Amino acid sequence: MPTRRRNAPFLPLDDTLFAVKQRKTVPHAFVLEAIAARLPETRTMFGCLAVYVEDKIVLILRDKRDATADNGVWLATTEEHHESLRREFPNMRSIQVFGKKVTGWQVLPADAPDFEEAALRACELIAAGDPRIGKVPGARRAAGSGAQKAAKSPRRAKAPKRAPKGRARS
Repeated sequence: MPTRRRNAPFLPLDDTLFAVKQRKTVPHAFVLEAIAARLPETRTMFGCLAVYVEDKIVLILRDKRDATADNGVWLATTEEHHESLRREFPNMRSIQVFGKKVTGWQVLPADAPDFEEAALRACELIAAGDPRIGKVPGARRAAGSGAQKAAKSPRRAKAPKRAPKGRARS
């Protein structure tokens, strides 16, 4: 016979439990509008907004309150293209957040006097399919994946030590 359930007293729900988390506003949204014809996709990365066109990551949009040095539009490129891109974007520089002098990521700083103009020019280059901007990301892999660790360094299990055969102990 089923047991009867007692009705639990109704407790009012705390609104903060069910509050919908506000989405962050898109930093430098005008950039997405400028390349809308290329049907960009966005994903969060490094607490910023990564912008993909087709199979390439092309930009990261960053506008953080603290650590503002690298705020702006990051261009995904390679070191071989830095010189030619710098001719088009004189204020472009390597990002500093990774602690390296030169990185593939170059930033059009948000505090530069020509920021919006430079960002829109970068969008024109992306829309035209300029090969200097954009990288095909490497394959994603799970951090600390046991299968990958095993593939990298095969180890045999150590056999327990045994007494040598044929020798009698006295």
